[in-house]
Amino acid sequence: MADPGMRRPRRGALSSWLALAAVAAATGACSLGAADRYGRASPRLVDGNLPIPKGGGSYKVGPPYAVDGRWYLPREDPSYDRRGLASYYAQDFHGRRTSNGEIFDMWALSAAHPTLPLPSLAYVTNLENGRTLLVRINDRGPYVMNREIDVSRAAARYLGFEARGLARVRVRYAGPAPLSGDDRHEQRFLASQPWFQIALARDPNDRR
Repeated sequence: MADPGMRRPRRGALSSWLALAAVAAATGACSLGAADRYGRASPRLVDGNLPIPKGGGSYKVGPPYAVDGRWYLPREDPSYDRRGLASYYAQDFHGRRTSNGEIFDMWALSAAHPTLPLPSLAYVTNLENGRTLLVRINDRGPYVMNREIDVSRAAARYLGFEARGLARVRVRYAGPAPLSGDDRHEQRFLASQPWFQIALARDPNDRR
């Protein structure tokens, strides 16, 4: 959910290719893709100035699927622990369907991943500054340059790479997420992080 205390970004977001109309028939994905490459984007269901409802989607893993000639195998993987590039997505996708039927909120602690179950929880660590977040995986993607994960704008801000747009990260599966969209676990984890407490002590209105 949007955090009224969070300052809005001063830099433009780096939007990545997410779930696709071309893949939707095989995966059941509802989220958007690049209109000129993967088909038409899903309609915006919630105006950007209104609160985004939590949850409302379904649990899914999905069959294997291919994007640009590369195959992806969604599956339960309790030992998932990988490193790679993270990017983030924001305004272009805000208020639209994610791959499991939820509505994307760029101010929530959420992310898109090509293969982890939806919805699930994962720890994302920025390897450049040591910051770790617990995020809700509720969308498919990214499919650009073998990136590991696409996080929300809020997550990119907390992880400290909003301005750069990309970061080297470690992604670890943390288990299933509640279908209700309850994010208290993610918020408690964020509040427990020393770097977050330092930022709040320095400026209570600056939650980056």
